[in-house]
Amino acid sequence: MTPHLDQLIDMALAEDIGTGDITTDYLVPCHNQGHGIIVAKEDIVIAGLDIAKTVFQRLDPKVRLQSAYVDGAEIGCGDTVLVLEGSLRALLTAERPALNFLQHLSGIATHVRTYVNALKHRRVRLVDTRKTTPGWRVLEKYAVRMGGAHNHRMGLFDGILIKDNHIAACGGIRLAVASARKQISHLIKIEVEVSDLAGVHEALESGADVIMLDNMDIAHIREAVSVIQRRAVVEVSGGITLKHLAELAETGVDLISVGALTHSARAVDLSMRIQ
Repeated sequence: MTPHLDQLIDMALAEDIGTGDITTDYLVPCHNQGHGIIVAKEDIVIAGLDIAKTVFQRLDPKVRLQSAYVDGAEIGCGDTVLVLEGSLRALLTAERPALNFLQHLSGIATHVRTYVNALKHRRVRLVDTRKTTPGWRVLEKYAVRMGGAHNHRMGLFDGILIKDNHIAACGGIRLAVASARKQISHLIKIEVEVSDLAGVHEALESGADVIMLDNMDIAHIREAVSVIQRRAVVEVSGGITLKHLAELAETGVDLISVGALTHSARAVDLSMRIQ
């Protein structure tokens, strides 16, 4: 658990509990122990088990939690995801924050798995984007991996991606690539976003390592792949839907980046029951 995730959990608990859980504190004696289960109410891919465990144990380190699953596992509707034993107050008070983490991250993993399955083990690599919930990026990108896809760059600090506004600010692709190349380590790759075949040719001539084809139709993507001829890694992005995923994979691109993997995933249905 990183300090950042510790802070996120503490914030989630603080905003929910405030000065105290007056319902639980008034109804449940402090010494009472309890037993509960978290159940899947639909078929899911689980992600965030350790996060959920940490939420409960933040309120009572003695809470015991067991699961027959690990993150990335497929769980059927009605199956028990997690068994909990310990302070009844801790179980009741931490229920919603813990489920919020678990439902959201499992929702992403489940959503991603549908995309992965649609590709049917084709050579292309499915990756996410930076379209994540502020503060949740590390967790959401973790959930993407649990769903079976891969991460693009984590942030602005770990990869150079020259986009349209960078190109406009620098006066063209050649100038932007040349400027970046002079200043970076030999270990860092340069990616350039283009929206037409003229941009493809310019990015190639500039020595780009990765060329992102942004919002291009299938015919132009095929032509771009033919022009590039593996002289650069080819990524396709923009408006990609599950329906057209397999067709895109057949064009010969290397990467398909999909913002919807994170920003359009719904929370899955999980429920905690005290027994």
